[in-house]
Amino acid sequence: MLNQLSITNLRNITDLSIKPTPAINLILGSNGSGKTSILEAIHLLSLGRSFRTRTLKNVVQLEQQKLQIIAKTTTNIPIGLQFDLHAGLQIRLNNAPLKKLSELAMQLPLQLIPANCHQFFEQGPRYRRQLLDWGLFHVEPSFNFHWQSYRKVLQQRNSAIRQHKKIAEIQLWDTHLASHGEQITTLRQKQLARLLEQFNDVFPRLCPEYSQASFTLKYRTGWAKEYRLEESLRLAIERDKQIGYTRSGSHAADWAFSINNIDPAHIFSRGQQKLFFLALCMAQAKITEEHLNQESSILLLDDISSELDPAHQEFVLDELSSLPVQSFITSTDISLANSSEKSKVFHVKQGEITNSDS
Repeated sequence: MLNQLSITNLRNITDLSIKPTPAINLILGSNGSGKTSILEAIHLLSLGRSFRTRTLKNVVQLEQQKLQIIAKTTTNIPIGLQFDLHAGLQIRLNNAPLKKLSELAMQLPLQLIPANCHQFFEQGPRYRRQLLDWGLFHVEPSFNFHWQSYRKVLQQRNSAIRQHKKIAEIQLWDTHLASHGEQITTLRQKQLARLLEQFNDVFPRLCPEYSQASFTLKYRTGWAKEYRLEESLRLAIERDKQIGYTRSGSHAADWAFSINNIDPAHIFSRGQQKLFFLALCMAQAKITEEHLNQESSILLLDDISSELDPAHQEFVLDELSSLPVQSFITSTDISLANSSEKSKVFHVKQGEITNSDS
């Protein structure tokens, strides 16, 4: 969690400092005021990248040469990020240069809920895998090792395929790929079982109209279920050579929840789809806190008012107030300032904090 945050020269923010609460932080203001830019700064600080652009030079304020974000966690660990148009990106964690971005992500577990998160059902399997793997990265110490090892072996196998190596040379990678892939599958299935349990607890409170619904889980491993991964790789070698890459494996996995044995996308409104995604993120946060027994994770919720009526916004805020999460929530609805006793309110105008709770 963060207890101090300072932002300099980021989009329309010239110099802004806040002291957030460990619970709910409401960031209110009109469109274009800089609300989402505050979320973007926190995202940059946690992951080293923006969720709005692939090129960090687009984040630097016009006519400036660099942006800077400085924060301190509730355990008094300083974190600093600077992006210079000429020198590039520099990050310091606890006053030392950062060696790996994974160290930053571990220090500040963060989930983003964008304004268009109702499109979760329209996104491809990669997006769903990323959501699941975020939780595993934080609760299963072995997951990152298996996933990084799997990716490296997969790259080697694909390279051998593209170079038209002999089948025997391509299959030299199969045993290692299958070993890490099977481990990843086991960890994912375990995490999904935990996720479904917590989701079943959270979602009825966010969406009472489905409080009696039954949710079930389906996981597709990414290869034919009647075979082990190594056998599936062996049987598909000719197809892989023909298409030029390894098609089967953990990198092709997918998962989905069903409601009363129906795809939620077929019956949910856009608001209910947003609540569904919110419940998934809240469930992941609960699992993370329970397994790590450390600081709470951070949740960024951009435009809570989008697709949600006032009643459901209240359900979301009530649920967040009971969770081990530090949340930063933006909205154009100024009336939200009176909605929660546990929230701290920051009013933003033209990149500046005009008023905040004491």
